[in-house]
This record gives sequence, structure tokens and C-alpha cells, in this order.
Amino acid sequence: MFPFRDHNPSERVPYVTIALIILNVLIFLGSYAAQSERAIAEIFFHYGLVPARISAGEGYVTALSSMFLHSGFMHLAGNMLFLWIYGDNLEDKLGHVPFLVFYLLCGIAAGLAQFASEPSSMIPMVGASGAIAGVMGGYLLLFPKARVDVFVFFIVFFRIFPIPAWITLGFWFAAQLFNGFNAMAGTGGVAHWAHAGGFVAGFVLMLPMWLTLGGTGFWQRTDGHPDHPETHYGRSNIPTVRR
Repeated sequence: MFPFRDHNPSERVPYVTIALIILNVLIFLGSYAAQSERAIAEIFFHYGLVPARISAGEGYVTALSSMFLHSGFMHLAGNMLFLWIYGDNLEDKLGHVPFLVFYLLCGIAAGLAQFASEPSSMIPMVGASGAIAGVMGGYLLLFPKARVDVFVFFIVFFRIFPIPAWITLGFWFAAQLFNGFNAMAGTGGVAHWAHAGGFVAGFVLMLPMWLTLGGTGFWQRTDGHPDHPETHYGRSNIPTVRR
């Protein structure tokens, strides 16, 4: 299953979300332009979050810089798609500057979670997925029943299904926990604990906004859906002419 859009339109232009996407793309292009694999590895080691360096009392700034580096095009594309799906709605609720602070705090929390899981690891952690996981956690709290369209692939067959956010995001979070507990230490790959830590941080950091909106009363008023009209995707409304 692959989420690719939601039915929850933002009511104002998400300038910060757009700026974050553009910045991540530009940094990716700059880091990979005419660079050798050795040079890219050096960039990742110096600006990615290396737990062993944090344990040695250095490289604290990499908790921020690491979330703007990506290991490949698909890594970047997947992260930016998820940021676009979920980020605009939280920016709409929080405001531009508070959303940026929220995003960065989630990314830092995600890095700390990954550090705590393997404090002696020399493998750099890079990517915005921890911060975006925090956005997903906040989205789940505010809009648990917002519809998210997902591609469902089965060999050569695929269909689009609208699924409530609590199912797609809950399944994703459970997968991170499962994979985190079953991953072999020191093998690299996906930073599952960063994802899980960012998700929990986003959920917790969104609690004050949720309480301001009314807490459970907000859910009762909206039935867990967006508190404004949803977007409806469907076939064209162009009329057909019979013979």
C-alpha cells in the first residue's frame, strides 16, 4: 500500500512546507552533482548524524543537518511526497513559524531516538523521514479519520482505495516498531527507531494544539474528520452525449 494524497485541503498556502521541499531537493542536487561516491560518503559522515560522534561529545549540529540529506532519489521522492500529503494541514493549523519549529523538533527527537538505539554506531543517519514521521504523528492526532488515498498493488493489478488516516498511519507506525525490534544492530539500512521516535514526538508536541481545539470535543464535533469540507476526487463531470 502506498499513500499518495489525502482528502484534507489546506485553507492557506503552505509556504514552509513548500520551502522545505525545495530546500531538500536543492541540497540533494548539490550534494550529488559531479561528486564521487567517496565525496558523498564524506558529506554523509560530516553532516549526517553519527551516533558514535554524539557519544564522543561532538557533532551535535548534525541532529539538524542530517535531516536535509538523502541517500538517493527514491529516498528523497518518498519523503517529499509524505511531507506534501501531511505537512500542509499541520502548517494550516499551527501557522508557518510554529510549524517550522515543530518540524525541526520532531527531526531532532527522531535523531535522538536513533542515537539511543545504537549509541556506538559509526553509520551516518540521513534523511527527513524522522521529522516527517513527526508530522504524521501530529496529523493522526488531529485528523484520525481523514481519508487518505492509497495505491494497492498486487502483481499487475492495482486500485486506489480511500482509507482513514488512523489505519494507514497506525499500520506504518506499527511496522516501524516491528522492524526496529527485529533489525540487526550495526547493519545500516532504514532508521526505524528514528521513524518511531519522530512519530511519538509529533503526537506529543501536537497535544497542546489538540487541547486548544477542544480535545475529545474537537473529535466529537468533527467525527475525527477535517474541520472543513473534504476534497472529493472522482471521474470528470463532463456530460456524455448518447447516440
